Amino acid sequence: MNENTQQLIKDFVKERDWDQFHTPENLVKSIVIEAAELLQLFQWSSDFNKEKVCEEIADVIIYTQLFLNKMGLDIDGIVQDKIRINEIKYPVNLSKGSSKKYTEFEL
Repeated sequence: MNENTQQLIKDFVKERDWDQFHTPENLVKSIVIEAAELLQLFQWSSDFNKEKVCEEIADVIIYTQLFLNKMGLDIDGIVQDKIRINEIKYPVNLSKGSSKKYTEFEL
């Protein structure tokens, strides 16, 4: 997320004095709630309203960014670390074209 967008989120929260409510626990709850609202848009059909999808995924991303800030986490670093872990768990020769979990691979 670029710095302008991050600052927009920070300013929005600061202007409303909402940081006091943004504990790590509350932010994680909010991420899950918003993700469930996104899932609900697909609950009974694969037809979806793109505008509503954008609104819900934006909420997930905003709360995630607030959580990252609160925890002092670097999104690039944690994503890169996780990809390195997944490269070990899901080697190309075993996982390419497969939806199996790494525990299901026959070594």
